[in-house]
Amino acid sequence: MENKALTFEIKAQSSECNARRASLTTKHGICETPMFMPVGTLASVKFVSPEELYSIGSQMILSNTYHCWLRPGNQVIKAAGGLHTFMNYERPMLTDSGGFQVFSLSKMRKIEEEGVHFRHHLNGSPLFLSPEQSIQIQNDLGADIIMSFDECPAYPSTHTYMKASVERTLRWAKRGKQAHQRPDDQALFGIVQGGEYADLRELSARTLAEMDFPGYSIGGTSVGEDKATMYQMIDLSIVHLPKSKPRYLMGVGSVDAIFAGVERGVDMFDCVLPTRIARHGAAMTSTGRINIKKSDYEMDFTPLDDACDCECCQKYTKAYLRHLMRCNEGLGMRLLSIHNLRFLLKMMEDIRSSIETDTFQACKRRYFEKFGIDHIDHKGF
Repeated sequence: MENKALTFEIKAQSSECNARRASLTTKHGICETPMFMPVGTLASVKFVSPEELYSIGSQMILSNTYHCWLRPGNQVIKAAGGLHTFMNYERPMLTDSGGFQVFSLSKMRKIEEEGVHFRHHLNGSPLFLSPEQSIQIQNDLGADIIMSFDECPAYPSTHTYMKASVERTLRWAKRGKQAHQRPDDQALFGIVQGGEYADLRELSARTLAEMDFPGYSIGGTSVGEDKATMYQMIDLSIVHLPKSKPRYLMGVGSVDAIFAGVERGVDMFDCVLPTRIARHGAAMTSTGRINIKKSDYEMDFTPLDDACDCECCQKYTKAYLRHLMRCNEGLGMRLLSIHNLRFLLKMMEDIRSSIETDTFQACKRRYFEKFGIDHIDHKGF
């Protein structure tokens, strides 16, 4: 079935693995994949303006349904004309369903067939979220791509619990699709769950594929499992998803995990990692990760990364960045956030080029060697 909200065209395929190069078109523009999406949880990528996001090559950003629902409220954002107008971001946007936050931020929750009862993570007040409400909130927010409401079970979970969870999430996906009021301008993705269980990943992926969503997300990863298990979860999911539609690996932003995902045929990634570690003084550079707060950089008047073209590296020195971060200055957090995002966005540009020239594995080896990442056990970045 043709989808008016999103088109996806594969441009090149690696002969070495399942990596593919594609274009994803929405009403707010075209995104080249594989791509990394900066995270703007509260309708803002922390410390980084939309104009700065444009300058570093951001194509699509993610905002969070749960947080925007609570503050400022989906009705406020709807009255403003949607997220794009509210935060003045002109390029494509994606919202998650709120499911992960419901299960990660609230310790007191009760799951029912109708939805989830839980507590506000800030003031403890009772809240309820159903698949229909999640889709309604996302319809109000107006992102180009939206997510089905799912349960994100803890890792590890028993097969018995995971089976019941997957079956309920599939029923929620059907209800959410039926409740979707803007299918012509918002593409709704289904989310594959199932933990590390092959039969449940297959059940989830195949059932969602039969529902004919415009795209699919691989969920339930980066929730405490080791990297080998995470890669197994991707393998068990992606093999049952349509090759003609985009695949999105949720919440993944480390160098090794991104390459592992692309290698398996993933098109989209998001994570708070680059901005979160920036706020603590960590920088992702072409020679590896560094902590700019260290005394080594007190008298270092060279750029943070000679190979980077971002504002931070073109205009400021390590010594100045160290000073800013040690004094807890917001400018330091902003500059490091810009740099870390640019690093990952540039890495995705290199990955796309390597798929076009069929040199993906050489690109992967180059990045792994820079960071000392083991090719076998994929030690984290």
